[in-house]
Amino acid sequence: MSNLPLLDSAKSSNEEFDVSKLFSILMNNIWLIVFVITLFGGLGVANAILPTPIYKADALLQVESKNSGMSALVGEMGDMFSNESTSTTEIEIIKSRMILGKTVDKYNLTIVATPIYFPYFGKGLSRLTDDKKDISVSLFKLGNNKNTAYKITLIDNLTGEYQFEDIESGELIFKGKVGEIVNAKGFSILVSSLQGVEGDEYTVGHRSRFDTIQWLKGSLSVSERGAQSGILSLSFIGEDKELIQKILNDVSQNYFLQNVQRNSAEAQKSLDFLHGHLPNIKSELMSSEDILNKFMQENESIDLSMEAQSTLNLIVDLEGKLNELVLQESEISNRFTKDHPTYQALLDKRKVLESEQKKINNQVKKLPRAQRDVLRMKRDVEVNQQIYIQLLNKSQELNILKAGTVGNVRILDDAKVYSSPIKPRKTLIVFLTTMVGVAVALMIVFLKEIMHKGIESPDEIEEIGLSVYASIPMSNFQTGMDIKSKRKNGKNHKRCSNLSLSETLLAVANPADLSIEALRGLRTSMHFAMMEAKNNIVMISGPAPGIGKSFVSVNFAAVMAKTGQKVLIVDADLRKGYLHQKFGLHWTNGLSDFLSGKEDLSSIIKKTEIDSLDVITRGQVPPNPSELLMNDRFSNFIDQVSNQYDLILIDTPPVLAVTDPSIVGAFAGTTLMVGRFGVNTSKEVEVARHRFLMAGVEVKGFILNAVEKKASISSGYGYYNYNYESDT
Repeated sequence: MSNLPLLDSAKSSNEEFDVSKLFSILMNNIWLIVFVITLFGGLGVANAILPTPIYKADALLQVESKNSGMSALVGEMGDMFSNESTSTTEIEIIKSRMILGKTVDKYNLTIVATPIYFPYFGKGLSRLTDDKKDISVSLFKLGNNKNTAYKITLIDNLTGEYQFEDIESGELIFKGKVGEIVNAKGFSILVSSLQGVEGDEYTVGHRSRFDTIQWLKGSLSVSERGAQSGILSLSFIGEDKELIQKILNDVSQNYFLQNVQRNSAEAQKSLDFLHGHLPNIKSELMSSEDILNKFMQENESIDLSMEAQSTLNLIVDLEGKLNELVLQESEISNRFTKDHPTYQALLDKRKVLESEQKKINNQVKKLPRAQRDVLRMKRDVEVNQQIYIQLLNKSQELNILKAGTVGNVRILDDAKVYSSPIKPRKTLIVFLTTMVGVAVALMIVFLKEIMHKGIESPDEIEEIGLSVYASIPMSNFQTGMDIKSKRKNGKNHKRCSNLSLSETLLAVANPADLSIEALRGLRTSMHFAMMEAKNNIVMISGPAPGIGKSFVSVNFAAVMAKTGQKVLIVDADLRKGYLHQKFGLHWTNGLSDFLSGKEDLSSIIKKTEIDSLDVITRGQVPPNPSELLMNDRFSNFIDQVSNQYDLILIDTPPVLAVTDPSIVGAFAGTTLMVGRFGVNTSKEVEVARHRFLMAGVEVKGFILNAVEKKASISSGYGYYNYNYESDT
């Protein structure tokens, strides 16, 4: 039980460490995070401002029940033409080619004419700068031309003159003027308006009517408000506020008119049927009356018996019912097939009436001939008269029904355009892109942290068994000096420097710099390291180029020389050495010249502005640097200079790049390796050390160069925790 508080404390400490490490990672990359977020935020602002605004217009319709008060006027006739439809059906009718095609034809939507802008952001910039470009084409016919896209270029803004070209071939087809119909080479075009400046270009093309209807359907939205409310909401989106309002109003009006026409169409069909039969029925009525009158005149008056009169009444009644069924059948046949129950019921009823009619006809045959003839003639007259009157009544009813047809659709709200665009949603776009920027920035930072294996702590070096002699902070002062030096001398290190030591050497320009203080600490470590060394020669190398090895060498040499020791620094990088620049010297008469026998030792040793500090430059770049270093003259060189100086520093190239350091290391009493903070990895240092061991060279210590101030570093090896300066 007594160990539980300790465990809890350890757990809390680990959690605190994880949080602090996470915070340190973010703080170390704060400028990268700010840059990425700013970049994405800027892209979001551009995506919110540059795209063309999209506006929305909406309208409101009501689809009422078709069982209206008209049925009270015409009775069952009104119900005969009633046919309820669902809102889904009405929505599909609105979006049909029958409705939308009329709008396409009315506004010539098959003609596509647009200004040509610079890709991506040209249209947006034109809108923001109020550089308006617009074109309106009222007529455009291609004739037999197969190409569907052409270019119009404004020639004269005052006269409205333009030229018409083929986009693919660039051929000039004809020239025309705004407001004038041009008929040339199979084309017919009328450019109604052209807004822009001379030289502005526009495209004009023709798309199929079907494709245009599909485009119209894609921009049109129809939905029902509420369940079975019969209220339809229509909306249309587009760039041109005036055009989308016109289109939506026209679609609403077309739907309204077709609804009225559809409701009166069935009544019109029945009227056409009646009007086609009325003249024939009237003619038959007049003919039957003439026959009856003539018969009565020839045979004087013949009265029918009570039985015959009763039979006549039955016959007339049956004929009237059968004729009414014929009218109903003509109406029903327009709406149902013969298999429909309603149609079948009508046919069954007619069979019953025809059966009764047959029985009565059999009874008539039993009457006397004279009464039978009179009965037949009166029957024809009364039946034809009844049919004629019935048709006249039906015709009147249908006329009333047609005249009273107003449709079951009402336009509640005409199309209106919203004052503000619905797209782009600027605030949302900026917010989302900024959030994406935050996510991307964090992802980059953490991926960088995961992928990055560069040394950031001396502990990482000591874990591989190599002592860290010094951690040299990154010097902003030295960075500024390097920038000035490049401006004056360029990037070519082979040329002689025209700068003084106060402009190139940090130990001279700013002796109080933290980097120089770290080198003074290295001086103490070197004193004890060289006590057991076989000679006073120190080789400084590194695993890879660009790690600041030469910076360490020249400034450490200056620090040692200022203590009164006689120091010689040798540039043994016979390929790319540039120590001469640091001292304002030329590379000629250097080490390679001595090793090749061209110069003697006294002629290659050059004095510097610092007392007790001499330098040997690299000399002429030889074709065989490694062979020169393996020559006996290099061994003799080491013996001679070792007796003349207290300390000899030899700056060599990277060991993982060339074998020169392994050759020089065999003659050095002390070998130091330099690595750059955040650049070289522990594995790289370990491989470089192994390379030296394979050559029989033991690396005494490691120098971590260019240590950056990071929130995650709080080591005693750093020089950022304290600031101790003299009072002035």
